[in-house]
Amino acid sequence: PTPSVAFGDISPSRGEITALARRAAVLAKADLTTEVVGEFPELQGAMGRKYALLQGEHTLVAAAIEEHYKPQGPSDRVPTDPVSVAVALADKLDTLVGFWAIDEKPTGSKDPYALRRAALGVIRILVENRVRLALTSLFDRAYQMANYLSSGTAFSADLLAFFHDRLKVYLRDQGARHDLIDAVLAAGSRLISPSRGEIGQSQNDDLLQIVRRVLALGSFLDTEDGRNLLAGTKRAANILAAEEKKKTTIAENVEPALFREDAEKSLFAAVNQAEKEAGQAIHNEDFSAAMLALSALREPVDSFFERVLVNDEDQAVRANRLALLARIRAATDQVADFSKIAG
Repeated sequence: PTPSVAFGDISPSRGEITALARRAAVLAKADLTTEVVGEFPELQGAMGRKYALLQGEHTLVAAAIEEHYKPQGPSDRVPTDPVSVAVALADKLDTLVGFWAIDEKPTGSKDPYALRRAALGVIRILVENRVRLALTSLFDRAYQMANYLSSGTAFSADLLAFFHDRLKVYLRDQGARHDLIDAVLAAGSRLISPSRGEIGQSQNDDLLQIVRRVLALGSFLDTEDGRNLLAGTKRAANILAAEEKKKTTIAENVEPALFREDAEKSLFAAVNQAEKEAGQAIHNEDFSAAMLALSALREPVDSFFERVLVNDEDQAVRANRLALLARIRAATDQVADFSKIAG
């Protein structure tokens, strides 16, 4: 006979976690109608778990009924069982999407529906359980399932920005530098095909990946190579910004035939290699390896600025050297927008 979810005879070992999560979602709010919870609201979830066990539900279903409210604060633990995690995420995301759909967002210090806490709960569940999710697709799915009347495309980016703000708070509380978070978010997650020289921009909706990038960037900038490359990259970016403001011609591509100094040749070769290796590392989601690849730019960048005058009198040479600086910026932008990093 087919296992009955209602009597607890399904098993995660048989790949039936989805059925358990669905059952837990059906029962998650049932205890709100009871007299006990009506008189003692703080027992919501806890009573649901007891009722579920008395009814013969699976222990994981009963646990999820209680745990889907967690975490309820920064010191509260996060659920770790897959069934509880699934129901907790679904409940919080459904709440957030619903309030964004009716344009009822937190303003200033006012947050009567605890939406900031719900978003922080999602962040903690994802990060502390090392779960990767594309949030924007979940926003769209929740919106479509709820069958709201208005178009859902407008609020998705705004809700993601709300999550980014909460993520910054979470990471700062964990000791991360705010400028590193901004730098990673500004650059975005890159999807790179080194063989084609292509770089694509994602929507930064994988929060766990953002956290990993921030940690890798922080570790890299704690090294001497990292600090020196940051200084060189910011110098290149500042020169480019000044010349772009003056509408100085910058070549679209670097032309090796216009090189006059060995330092230009060395930097060009180093940038080509670093772009390829860093791009492949990011494609493999190995952010520490991406930082290591970029660290090879430190010496060529230093030598370039010591020995080469960027603003050469020859307009073609100057445009070519500016294009070379643009390649430095593009290589490091695969990981983070270094212009947003202090130091």
